[in-house]
Amino acid sequence: MKYEVLYEGAFAMLKVNLNSGESIKAEMGAMVAMSPNVELRGTVDGGLMRGLGRMLSGEKFFFQELTATRGQSEVLLSPGSLGDIQAVELDGSYKLYVQKDGFLAGTQGIQVNTKMQNLARGFLSGEGFFIVEISGKGTVFLSSFGAIHAINLEAGEEMIIDNGHLVAWPDYMDYKIEKAATGWLNSLTSGEAIVCRFRGEGVVLVQSRNPGNFGTWIKSFVPTRG
Repeated sequence: MKYEVLYEGAFAMLKVNLNSGESIKAEMGAMVAMSPNVELRGTVDGGLMRGLGRMLSGEKFFFQELTATRGQSEVLLSPGSLGDIQAVELDGSYKLYVQKDGFLAGTQGIQVNTKMQNLARGFLSGEGFFIVEISGKGTVFLSSFGAIHAINLEAGEEMIIDNGHLVAWPDYMDYKIEKAATGWLNSLTSGEAIVCRFRGEGVVLVQSRNPGNFGTWIKSFVPTRG
C-alpha cells in the first residue's frame, strides 16, 4: 500500500493507493473522496465491548472500512480538526498510546483498543481515565491539532510536556503526572497547572497547539448574554 500526506501542516490530507483486495480503516466520517471501485462500510471492529471502550476514550463507536474491490484505487482521508497527519510504523513489539481523537486511519493488522489509566493519571492528565491503545503490525496514521513534532529522548533523558500538547507515545516509556511549577499557586498562575514528565528512551509526539487553550480563546470572542 502506498500513501502520501498532502498539504502538510494545518490542512493535511492523506492519500492512499489500494491494490485490489486491500483495505484501510479510518475514523468515522474521514473519507473525502474515493475511486468508484472502493467499497465503503461501517464496522465496529472488535465487537460491541471494544466499540464502547473506544467511546469512553473519546473516540467514535464505529470505524469506516474502505476496500478496493477490483484494480487499483485511490482514497482521500482527512481528520475533523485543523492539523497535521503523521504515519507511524508498528512492528508488533510495542503498543502506542494516543490522545483522544488522535487516530485517523490504520492499515490491515492494526487494532485500536482502549486502556484504563490509574486514578491519578486519569484525573490529572487531561486525557481522562481511558486512553486509545494502538497495537499490531502495520501503519497507523495519527492526526493532531496543529503541527506534529517528535521529541527524541535518549535512555535516562527527561522532558516535561504539557498534557494538552500530547499526541502519542510508546507504552514502554515511563512517565508521571506532576505540578508544572513549585507549589500549586505557581503551577496554576503559570497557566500550565499539570504536566507529564517523560523519561527515555523513546519518542514522544507532541502537537504545536493545545485544543483546550484554543477553545478558551474562541470563547473570549463569543458575546455573553446580559
